[in-house]
Amino acid sequence: MSVVAHFAGLTWDHPRGRAPLEAAAVLAAEDGLDIRWDVHSLEGFESAPLAELADRYDLIVLDHPHLGDALASACLRPMEEVVGAAVLDDIAHCAVGPSLETYRLGGLTWALPLDAATQVSARREDLAPTQPRTWEDVTALAREAPVALSLSGPHAYLTFASVCQSLGAPLADGEATQIVDVPIAERALDLLADLTARAPRGTEAQNPIALLERMTSGDDLAYIPLVYGYVGYADRRLERSVTFGAAPLGPGGWVGSTIGGTGLAVTRRAEVTDALRDHIVWLLSDTAQSGFIPEHQGQPAMTAAWDSDAVNAPVGDFYRRTRSTIDGAWTRPRFAGFTPLQSEMSRIVRDALKDRTPAADVVAMLTRAQNAASTAREEITS
Repeated sequence: MSVVAHFAGLTWDHPRGRAPLEAAAVLAAEDGLDIRWDVHSLEGFESAPLAELADRYDLIVLDHPHLGDALASACLRPMEEVVGAAVLDDIAHCAVGPSLETYRLGGLTWALPLDAATQVSARREDLAPTQPRTWEDVTALAREAPVALSLSGPHAYLTFASVCQSLGAPLADGEATQIVDVPIAERALDLLADLTARAPRGTEAQNPIALLERMTSGDDLAYIPLVYGYVGYADRRLERSVTFGAAPLGPGGWVGSTIGGTGLAVTRRAEVTDALRDHIVWLLSDTAQSGFIPEHQGQPAMTAAWDSDAVNAPVGDFYRRTRSTIDGAWTRPRFAGFTPLQSEMSRIVRDALKDRTPAADVVAMLTRAQNAASTAREEITS
């Protein structure tokens, strides 16, 4: 069949982000679709202005905190228009944790959960034989083995948010008198500062991929309590494979994790054809999610894959071990302007850990930053 429709797509530059889509594009060509996938870095994926990208691409793999900006600029097509309500209902019953809900805003769905991830723990079993269950266990392990936090880019804020959630107090998601109570923030900051002081040199500047590369290429990092899961590092064929597990629990038994993952969005510039619609629906099908996507280095978002013996076996039960964490994960704010805000709040947290800034001052700075950003946004109700 000759190619009759051309689409430009953008995803992130990691095998998990690009390999399944590039392989699927080869199949799509047989149905008359020409989908060319460009890539940008993890940092670009986390912070690039969505409206500018939507002027150049028909398909974008995005992070859900971009949705407020997407609605403000009206640059995406709602998925109700692209795939229809019946398909969305099916996905709602099949997606793991809050993966689909993170892409719903203003009464509509703006992307489909192509890939599911949340902050989980990562451990080298040979260096840390016992899985820490609580934050108290983590601090005990840090006295005996190298433990690091994920703090680069937006991840200091995300780590702080998850620890606060595990202490029973998720951060406020909009304008608030305080983003979190000062006693909770103090407990979280004290915990993170203690772990930071003991962490291997240089880990504070490494993004999740770099941390996991370090864990699988050497022996100076035994455990990360909160890092976004990357199934490729759990491959049992690796000489130093990672065992991923649940995020540490707080003293009340609460899980603390901030959901990530990626969604597949369609921009306003795209002329949606039947072939493109069918291709998108297939990517989210149980067949593709349980077979094609994991076979091509992807990280599926559907429960059929997360529950599959065949999908779990080669990766040390990655999905089963982390299922309880993603099911209880917190969703970040999604108002317009939040993407640069989380970078600014991460800087505040990093500086606070370095300088041991009083918790009350940290809470005041975080609250001012979030209130300023949230009150400046275009009002969008979810």
